[in-house]
Amino acid sequence: QVQLVESGGGLVQAGGSLRLSCAASGSTFSSSAMDWYRQAPDKQRELVARIRSDGRTNYADSVKGRFTISRDNAKNTVYLQMNSLKPEDTAVYYCHEGRYESWGQGTQVTVSS
Repeated sequence: QVQLVESGGGLVQAGGSLRLSCAASGSTFSSSAMDWYRQAPDKQRELVARIRSDGRTNYADSVKGRFTISRDNAKNTVYLQMNSLKPEDTAVYYCHEGRYESWGQGTQVTVSS
């Protein structure tokens, strides 16, 4: 099992930026795919971005060109840099680890118009 702790959420105006962090426990981080998901009120949880162990990335169409996922294997941490934020990005953002299917507790991101 892997423990994941997210941080960096908050309230920001439209057009602003936030950087989310997810710190993982354990020794398998560098070999695991890491994801950021989000869930808005009354909506299903959706995949926002994925970074594989080799560094390849994928993004949801709604965030391409605005969000960047990255990882620091030395710190067991994955990041989500979010720029040009929109009110529709408002959601709870969750970190997910692919090998053990672990989830973080979530961090709230609220974008005001």
